[in-house]
Amino acid sequence: MQRVPEQRVDIGAEATVTLEAYADTIVPGEKRWPGDHAVAGVSTGGGAVTAGALELLRWDATGIHDGLEDLAGRVNDHARTYAEQTGLTPDASLPPFVALDYDDRVRLIQELTTPGHPEKDFWVLLSLFCNMAYDSAAHLHTAQALDAGHPGLTAMGITQPDADDLWRFQEFGYGRQLAAHHPDTTPTGSPA
Repeated sequence: MQRVPEQRVDIGAEATVTLEAYADTIVPGEKRWPGDHAVAGVSTGGGAVTAGALELLRWDATGIHDGLEDLAGRVNDHARTYAEQTGLTPDASLPPFVALDYDDRVRLIQELTTPGHPEKDFWVLLSLFCNMAYDSAAHLHTAQALDAGHPGLTAMGITQPDADDLWRFQEFGYGRQLAAHHPDTTPTGSPA
């Protein structure tokens, strides 16, 4: 089966930093550099941003790739309203969501994902994709992600494949073999 080439949608700088801030709120990580405004730095190690959340979101397989600029604009509009309602004066040189501190970002996302919010489905979907980038590296081949030190797969203890790029378990999951191989099983483990 031939693999379909992956398409990535380009988005502007403001949308990029806004969606990075959103992803970092879902799975926080450490700042990538001292002046990193998108990543709040409330956790050690890599979070969703380092795991490639933006790469996954921009991938056409997600189905939301064409709406990323709109989602970034919407979350910035909500952040602007949130700041006004809570009496905050965010840094005007940053997109409104990025200008919020981590705790305020969390409160806003909780508000947006609460049952009954009219846009809840958008924000839950965006959150799920951000989490997916961290916990499964869906946008990367697993061996490639592990070679690059993917933070989520590494944190979960996923091991490197054997030399032939296959994963095998050296010990049985139940501590014993549950059944013998079928006599027609090929050396590669496929049924004959």
